[in-house]
Amino acid sequence: MKTLAVALAAVVLSTPALAAEFKCAGGSRVEKGGSTQYTYRESSSEIRVEKGGSTKGVAVKRGSKWAVEIGGSTQATFENGKIEKGGSSWASVSEAQRQFDCNADVAATLWVLMQKGAL
Repeated sequence: MKTLAVALAAVVLSTPALAAEFKCAGGSRVEKGGSTQYTYRESSSEIRVEKGGSTKGVAVKRGSKWAVEIGGSTQATFENGKIEKGGSSWASVSEAQRQFDCNADVAATLWVLMQKGAL
């Protein structure tokens, strides 16, 4: 039994971590399997996510927090590694980065939009 546990541990430790489903590439594209799924434009006060020329959502900087909006309505906020919905903790930015291999702000924006069905 001990030998089986050691062998199983060796397999688990040698297995590479799962890669993110989506990856930011070229400074403004979000790809899945090498194919562009979304584009984004990022400034110091706004992150705009688009698909086929249509805006899917926007993150707007408000003080120290980012507010993720769909159609002008705030869906969630994020700052300091935490994503909140309605004032309550919803997820962590590192969780968002496990799905979207992008910088923290873009990953959090994309994650919220995905959770809300906007992407």
